[in-house]
Amino acid sequence: MAEINGCNIPEDLYYDGEHNVWVRFEDDTFVVGMTDIGQSLAGRFLYAHIKGVGKHIEAGKSIATVESSKWVGPVRTPIAGEIIAVNEKVEDDPSLINKSPYNDGWIVRLKGKDIAETKSRLITGKAAVEVYRKKIEKENIECRKTK
Repeated sequence: MAEINGCNIPEDLYYDGEHNVWVRFEDDTFVVGMTDIGQSLAGRFLYAHIKGVGKHIEAGKSIATVESSKWVGPVRTPIAGEIIAVNEKVEDDPSLINKSPYNDGWIVRLKGKDIAETKSRLITGKAAVEVYRKKIEKENIECRKTK
């Protein structure tokens, strides 16, 4: 795992750098969550409303709406799919996204198609680290974990 200005960037995940979300592929399903950079920019989350199981979401569309004292906005999936699981713990305690963005703070699990094609559009490994390094340096981002 790379760390830049306190921001963790696991190299085994896939990223949509534009929307600050990560994807973990597991066979024909995938888990989506918000990056450490995204949660740091937003601040401590106070509210999360996640779309329900069974809902089909197109790539680039919102899987959830989150609210902090600084920001209200969508969490977008980079991949189309049907929501098959929702992290209810995040709805009960949205600060889990801040405390554990890559583990306990995951948002949804989706079942999708064209996984191989989608992987080719996302960044991973050292390429993801370099994209985020440039973003962190350009925007002077510093990640801090919320307690």
